[in-house]
Amino acid sequence: MDIVYIEGLTVETVIGIYDWEREIRQRVCLDIEMATDIQQAAAAEDIDRTLNYKTVSDRLISFIESSEFLLVETMAEEIAQIVLDEFDVRWLKLKLGKPGAVPMARDVGVIIERGERF
Repeated sequence: MDIVYIEGLTVETVIGIYDWEREIRQRVCLDIEMATDIQQAAAAEDIDRTLNYKTVSDRLISFIESSEFLLVETMAEEIAQIVLDEFDVRWLKLKLGKPGAVPMARDVGVIIERGERF
């Protein structure tokens, strides 16, 4: 199993349960590891044969910027489903943080794994 990853992808969105949070945009930050096989892409040096992290990033940025969620848990589940469904990924690990949500902490959030490791 090979891993393609995106680390520190930061996007502004509407996220939170409090009324004041529904009126502003806040930063979320994600790290994602996606299981794939890079051998064909490496052998051919062909971007079309790999999991393109730029394409995945662009899709997730577009989704997150246009979404509104109450919970980071719900956002994490939706992000995972997009990656699994649209990018032929069998397994992923996603860390979704909401920096600044707790003043004395650098970051808070969730880490989920979805799909089957191979």
